[in-house]
Parts: sequence; C-alpha cells; structure tokens
Amino acid sequence: MEKYAVSSDGQKIHYRESSKGNISIIFVHGWLGNVDWWTDQVDYLKNQFNIIQMDLAGHGKSDKSRQNWTSDQYAEDIKAVADQIQSQEIILVGHSMSGAYVLEAALKIPTLKGIILIDTIKDLDEQYTEEVVEEFLFVNYRNDFRNAVENILPEYLFVESTPAPVKERVQHEFLQNTGEVAIELLKPLYKTDFRKAAAQIKVPVRAINSDAQPTNIDANRKYLKDFDYVTIEGVGHYPMLEKPTEFNLILENVIKQLM
Repeated sequence: MEKYAVSSDGQKIHYRESSKGNISIIFVHGWLGNVDWWTDQVDYLKNQFNIIQMDLAGHGKSDKSRQNWTSDQYAEDIKAVADQIQSQEIILVGHSMSGAYVLEAALKIPTLKGIILIDTIKDLDEQYTEEVVEEFLFVNYRNDFRNAVENILPEYLFVESTPAPVKERVQHEFLQNTGEVAIELLKPLYKTDFRKAAAQIKVPVRAINSDAQPTNIDANRKYLKDFDYVTIEGVGHYPMLEKPTEFNLILENVIKQLM
C-alpha cells in the first residue's frame, strides 16, 4: 500500500507497506535509489514480516523541495516512517549511503531491535572529507554527470560479473537527476562523523557486504558494541539487485539471528 509520512521539516516521505507479522523491516535505499530497489526482498519476505520500503526525501516519490540537506534530516525521514507505522519491533536495513543514516535514525527509534547494513560502512575509521570528495567526484558530477555515471562510477559500483541489466537500470535511474542535485543529495554523508552515533547504538548491527572490497571488522567493533558481517561473493555494490536469490537467503538468516 502506498503511504506518506511527514518528516520534521514538512517533507512528505513516500513509503510502501506490506503488512504481515509483528516485526517490521524498514528498507532504506542508497544514493539516487528508490523503493523499487527492494522488490525482490518484498516478494520473498512479505508473508513473514511487515515490510516497509521508503523513499528518502529527494528520492523516488518523496518531496524534493528540502533546502537544508543534512544527515540528521535524512534520519528524521526514517524516524517519521517508523513513528507512523507504530510497530513494537523494528529492524532497519540501510544500503550504501543510507547505512550511515540508519545509524543516526537508530538513536531516534525506541522500538528498534536491530540494524542490517548492505555493502556500506565497511570501515568506520575510513573517513572522507567533503574536500577530498569534491576533488575526486563532485567536480566530475558538475562538469559532465553523464560521463561520470557511465565511465567513472562503474569502477566503484560494479564488478565484472554484475549483470548488464542491473548496470543499465542503476545508470538510467542516476541520470534522471542533474549533477548538482546528485551532489546536494550526497553531501551530508561527508559532513558528519558517524562514529559518534555508532558508539551510542545498543542494538545488534549486522552487515551483508560484497567481497569487492574488504570489511574492517576490528575498526567497526571499536564503535559498534555488537557487530558482525556476512560476505556475498561475486557482486558489486548492489547485491540485492545482482544476486537477489542468494541475497534473500542471507538476509532472511540475518533477520532471524536478530530476532
């Protein structure tokens, strides 16, 4: 069912709810993504759990008129949805940039039971400043966003075995945005030290990570009190799209561990 919550700054936040079960799983997409990135997971899990797919502000069918883009405001988007569904048991699932935002949102949701990170926050001690990202990425987004999407980002987002339809889909969805919009939506990620939020989280945190880059479990355990991860092999940055069947089995197992 298509629904809307209202974030703390008045932005309407779009979400879908497939209600079954007492435990609610809130799926939060990554940069320039949308609710449809989780379609395979909804089909697989909808008879076991109350599944929520949400669009962050600036994405999908959510409002895009926000003036003050911050990590805390993204966390408020997630909180708005969590508050509206009124579930007594919530698990947050955050992919890519939203991994950081679910960490912040975790501190705002008292009924949270666990967090699942999808190919994100592999090393909490690895910090990139806005200045560094400006030099290596944002300047390319401004100069020629299409070229960046088609020729620069694939090096970071895909592997040789990533299915061509997945590459085409992700790139097509990216190119529905201008370079300036893409930058504004991503900037908050590099303005916040998420280690501060991580150190305050009391619920278990699990990750499902691609083997394309290593996970520094020791660094993450310095901040997250209960952290562990599972590796899914032969995928890039979008395991839920690239190998949905294998990913779903791993995800289901991780959810059951958190329960």
